[in-house]
Amino acid sequence: MIHENQLNPTVRTLEPSATLKINELSQQLIKEGRDIIRLGLGQSPFPVPDIVVKSLQKHAHEKDYLPVRGLQALRQAVADYYQSRGLDVDAESVLVGPGSKELLFNIQMACQAELILPAPSWVSYVPQAVMLGRKVSYLPTTMDNQWQMLPEQLEQLAPPGDEARFLLLNYPSNPTGASYEPEQLKALAEVARRQKIIIIADEIYGETRFSGQHHSMATFYPEGTILSGGLSKWCGAGGWRLGTMVFPKELRRVQDTMAVIASETFTSTSAPIQYAACTAFAGSSEITRYLEQSQQVLALIAEYMVGSLRSIGLQMADPVGGFYLFVSFEAFREQLSARGINCSDDLCNILLSETGVAVLPGSDFGLMADQLFVRMAFVDFDGARALDAVTAGHYEPEGFVQQYCPRLFAACQRLEQWLGQLGNDNN
Repeated sequence: MIHENQLNPTVRTLEPSATLKINELSQQLIKEGRDIIRLGLGQSPFPVPDIVVKSLQKHAHEKDYLPVRGLQALRQAVADYYQSRGLDVDAESVLVGPGSKELLFNIQMACQAELILPAPSWVSYVPQAVMLGRKVSYLPTTMDNQWQMLPEQLEQLAPPGDEARFLLLNYPSNPTGASYEPEQLKALAEVARRQKIIIIADEIYGETRFSGQHHSMATFYPEGTILSGGLSKWCGAGGWRLGTMVFPKELRRVQDTMAVIASETFTSTSAPIQYAACTAFAGSSEITRYLEQSQQVLALIAEYMVGSLRSIGLQMADPVGGFYLFVSFEAFREQLSARGINCSDDLCNILLSETGVAVLPGSDFGLMADQLFVRMAFVDFDGARALDAVTAGHYEPEGFVQQYCPRLFAACQRLEQWLGQLGNDNN
């Protein structure tokens, strides 16, 4: 028998991933007959493009172990993908793994490095660092500044020492939907270069930017930027578990070390998935239409959600990509406190209990517990139906969410009713 004190002390105090935990809880409540609107797990609502599905079907017979670093044809397709976006990438700089999450964990395993994060940040970055015994430093950002890290924050860090430092920058951001413009990336790159900080650019949401104009840190800091991407968000293929990392020549030793780790752990990524991913990364007119229409749907939803939630007194920065809103309930602090709600975790629990709207607390993303922020993933809708509506063009922008995303429309209504009742309860 294994006793509590025999478990690894660096992991035994960890909780399950907050996003996966809320998803499983939501599913359980639905099975029990509750009407739950699922705004917790950030899973793409869109179907995998048909051309990519057919490629998977075509290669379902592939059963051999593939090279540890990834199928050569896929590595070339990924390199071509980035080259078409103006980056100097070759196939040898690409590493393929079973999801970007696994690769982000392995890069921390490969390097004895401090992890620098903006607050808020995605829920799994810190637990991964904790499991590996790595130091984590949060740099706070603010809603008033679109949740963007500032160059002076990096300037104020201690001068570079012997230990490596990773700045893990996710943009467009989970949880905020914010991103960076070229001049902002350039300013951050200049400081990172002086401070000898390696940037891991988590661009998994790059193709979900509503404008279609994603900008990469690697443009401005090519020698010190590692690109992280995959299929889960822009290709609707989260469950396929395929991620990529791209390394500059200056960091090839890190890539080599990660390949060694892969050889002793996951061996290689699923062969049929890698062959199908070649089709996704190679691009086509069908993929281009899919991306444009997905971006259009997300932009319509974001505009509606932001307008609706602001109209009832909630606050948030304008998202520019992804499918997230990071929403402040601070304007209702007095009314919430009167009900004994003083932290974001309690706020989310009461919202789930009384409205059936499942969201995540800001504390899961690195904010202080008493900051009344929640993350909403606006993904509880039929992505295929929404894409069909945009393709046909038979919709009114003002009524799009109510007609094609009724669960999101209902979520806004429930929150409006609950906040209205909150005021009445405290009179």
